[in-house]
Amino acid sequence: MRRAGWVLVTGWLAVLFCAGAVRAAPAGPDAPDEPTQYAYLAAQLRKSPVYVSDQIPREVPRSTAPAFGREARRLGVPTYVMVLPHTSYGTEADGLLAGVHDRLGRRGLYVALSDTGLDAAQTYGVDLPGTADAVSEAVYAMPYDATPREVFRHFVEVVTSGQAHQRAEEARAAHEDEGLDDGPGLHTDTTERENQSFVTGIAVLGIPLTVLLVTVHALQRRRVWQAAAAGGGARVPAARGGAQGGGKKSGGGMKAGNTAGGARRRPGAGPGPFPRARLLPLMAGAAVLGGLIAFTASQIFDDTTSGDGSRPTAADMRARIDRVSAGLRRDPLYLDPESRSTLDAAERDRLRKRLRELDVPVVIAALPTPPDDESGGSTELLAKELHDRLRRDALMVFADPATGGIELVNYSTRVDDSYLVDRPRDLTYTGPAEEQLGRHLDELLTYLGKAPRAKTGGRPYDPPPAADPVEEKALPGLFTGDFEPGMVIGTFAAGLVFGLVAAARAVARRLIRRGRPATSGAGGAAAPAAPDRPTLSWLRRTARQDLDALTAALEASAAPSEEARRRAWECLDAAALLVDGDSDGRIDTDAGPAGLACAVVLARAGRTALGEPAAARQVCHRNPLHGAARRRATARPADGGPARSLPVCEACRVASGPVLRLRSSGGGERGGYVPYATLPGPLAALGDGVGIDQLTRDVREYFGVH
Repeated sequence: MRRAGWVLVTGWLAVLFCAGAVRAAPAGPDAPDEPTQYAYLAAQLRKSPVYVSDQIPREVPRSTAPAFGREARRLGVPTYVMVLPHTSYGTEADGLLAGVHDRLGRRGLYVALSDTGLDAAQTYGVDLPGTADAVSEAVYAMPYDATPREVFRHFVEVVTSGQAHQRAEEARAAHEDEGLDDGPGLHTDTTERENQSFVTGIAVLGIPLTVLLVTVHALQRRRVWQAAAAGGGARVPAARGGAQGGGKKSGGGMKAGNTAGGARRRPGAGPGPFPRARLLPLMAGAAVLGGLIAFTASQIFDDTTSGDGSRPTAADMRARIDRVSAGLRRDPLYLDPESRSTLDAAERDRLRKRLRELDVPVVIAALPTPPDDESGGSTELLAKELHDRLRRDALMVFADPATGGIELVNYSTRVDDSYLVDRPRDLTYTGPAEEQLGRHLDELLTYLGKAPRAKTGGRPYDPPPAADPVEEKALPGLFTGDFEPGMVIGTFAAGLVFGLVAAARAVARRLIRRGRPATSGAGGAAAPAAPDRPTLSWLRRTARQDLDALTAALEASAAPSEEARRRAWECLDAAALLVDGDSDGRIDTDAGPAGLACAVVLARAGRTALGEPAAARQVCHRNPLHGAARRRATARPADGGPARSLPVCEACRVASGPVLRLRSSGGGERGGYVPYATLPGPLAALGDGVGIDQLTRDVREYFGVH
């Protein structure tokens, strides 16, 4: 009995041992041992403390792993960094870190990065203060377009700063206060470059053109004042009627040719065109200014690429293709080891068995196709690359472990393509991959087994190549794209600004004139300056100013009567004859004191005629520069005749002021002052009390103008 019992116990133990061995054995002779995601990543970190996925080479090339390693060494503790597609972490990156640590069994800081930024960081067996705060600070503070390498560098800086908690609180408060979903980016993208080009175009043409227009306008308005105080190159306002043939000086006066029948300028006509000799330098200066603005813009907007400067190598771009094609050569069912497995062992065994039983070659690749992979997120291009590597025809099935999406690409198998396109929706998109992917892949294989067979195998069209990763990050030139539209807008903006400046200047000038206090003077205007011994430079400067003022008044004023306007124009014509004998619109360099003083008197009388016509007929005989004479007083004329009533201004009626004295024409600035009535020319007649109308006739007769 005792021997029989031992035999029975031994038999039962043998049966149980054999059953366990059978249960643990693989489902088929060619079924590989599938590593879990945790085990695979732990194995990669055992080789190197930094693991960069080969599925996002456009955003994070594998060749950038040494850069992550250099930053990690700054932390002073063992650091293990994983950079994976965001979908590889699932809903909890902390759980992946814990699982990888359990498989790796090493203490240190574990960091999970993805193409979207910093997902998690956790310490195991080491003390690194500020880790959690640094993660929060990076989430709130880093711009949306920061690359994983830049985010990790920032994370390291925050941890090593010793102020991680303070910086995290500040970043959180700023985010809550501003309510920013997407703040300003860290890098220049194509849209921002177009905006930069547009703004540069506006500035390069708009600013110089505005400066040129405003400068020319200002010089045009002030050409009369631009000559030096003693020079004679200033322009004088154009008169209605001037000597046609160019007047010439003879002795102390000016002689003009006959202008009978000559055409008069229309009333209100301004100065002639802006001199070309002065316009060309201004245009050259505007061109130089535009060049300086363009150069400055090229230095400010100097980005040539978008991103952190990482560029994938050829090995980076083919790494995943090599990995997946090698896996499909060994097994028609390939599961991405970086992604969370959504197929259990029983589902994997069943799918492998079904694949072997099909009469058409079918391979399944369960892996994501993120936009930053080597194909740019194109399943068709990924299928072509794998087909070229495998060098055999097959119906390729791509299943996304994260989304459950299923796509088919048929390479020359005899399955009706239209049947594949019209497959049920649940065999295209499965929903939650964790629950339904295995079942729907099994249903898909059943569907393929029943699909009609075509006479010949189909082949898809070659998909367009993916964008070059270097050119994809390259920015267009600053002076391309929207630069030309910006120049067009800059031209319109320059015209608008110029119009506003000109209008503002005109309004300001009117307000200033209205704000001047009114005193007793010609026409109710402010009393003009009237020295009794004016210098030649004062006469020249005052003649320029008064003639320009009369021209502006004629352009802007609506005279109360035609008679007043006629008198004002005749004063302007006569004044132009006195100081512009060459008819070139400029004060003559050899204009004498008598001629200049007479021009000043006429200009002031013309303004008085527009504002107070009745007071514009006479001027003060003692000093004609005093302006209008509203009274008469008994006095002896300058020739020594009997006393008679002569026109005087209000000041000279109360107390006779000094007589106007001018230097003789031949004495220049060094000549002696003599009474104006003793000098040759029309001005002397005012000493006898003649009126303004008679003075203008005398001037025309003096120059032979009829």
